[in-house]
Amino acid sequence: MTQQGEGFRGIFAASLTPQHDDLRIDHDALAAHGHWLLDNGCDGLALFGTTGEATAFSVAERLEALEAVLDAGLPAHRLLVGTGCCAVPDTVTLTRHAVQHGAGGVLLLPPFYYKDVSDDGVFAALDQVIQRVGEAALRVYLYHIPRMTAVPFSHALVERLLTAYPEIVVGMKDSSGDGEHLRRMIEAFPGLSVFSGTERHLLGALQAGGAGCITATMNVTCPLAGQIFAHWRHDDVRPLQFQMGMLRETIESYPVIPALKRIMATWTGQSGWLNLRPPLMPLDDAAAATLLAALQRLNFFSAFV
Repeated sequence: MTQQGEGFRGIFAASLTPQHDDLRIDHDALAAHGHWLLDNGCDGLALFGTTGEATAFSVAERLEALEAVLDAGLPAHRLLVGTGCCAVPDTVTLTRHAVQHGAGGVLLLPPFYYKDVSDDGVFAALDQVIQRVGEAALRVYLYHIPRMTAVPFSHALVERLLTAYPEIVVGMKDSSGDGEHLRRMIEAFPGLSVFSGTERHLLGALQAGGAGCITATMNVTCPLAGQIFAHWRHDDVRPLQFQMGMLRETIESYPVIPALKRIMATWTGQSGWLNLRPPLMPLDDAAAATLLAALQRLNFFSAFV
């Protein structure tokens, strides 16, 4: 795994969270999936982000799951653990636990329940988290996903956090979906490891000086993404980027998490992958059939998995 400064660099899958039929986290399946991802193009894993249904699980469940996958041999230094919650004490508990167990970084959502809050308010929340965690090894990646949170990390706020905590705030996942916003973030903060939240912008992000990509569809497309990352300076990588864009477009035309879990269930033959915590619901059979047929036309199952 290569790093940019003290920040990660490369291809990270925003890991799905497999569940038993009673909707408990399937620790064995989560660890096995993580090992497969690391063996097939991923430089690291982002656990318990949006794709991992993090907000559907309790703090206790998330603590237990992290310990279980570490016991199963996933390398802690290659894990970026989602720890952002609405309640600062919950964020502190999850963040301190991740750091003390050797995680390479934590991915922090802003507190997201209250809308139209000021930059001062968001700064105060993150300031409290960093101060209360009190670990020199803490490495924070800001999770900018305004479509979900409606609480953005503005340029001014990022600059303020970097000034206050230059050794701790080391990266960002930009899930705005806006390529121009991504480029501006990369150019404004050259010392920050800025990741695209969509494969659509993987090549453009790398060409602009970005760190790579952290994204949901890497759960099933990481072999292709790994090729793009390895050869992004070569002109012949453009057809691969086009293929990646087509796959992303196909999958995201459906509810992404249910779609990915259906793909995983089809590929592995393990029906447990279909399990989702409400309010998320599985794809109906008609939608699933249309999705799988579209992927088949793109030669997905033979070429990319």
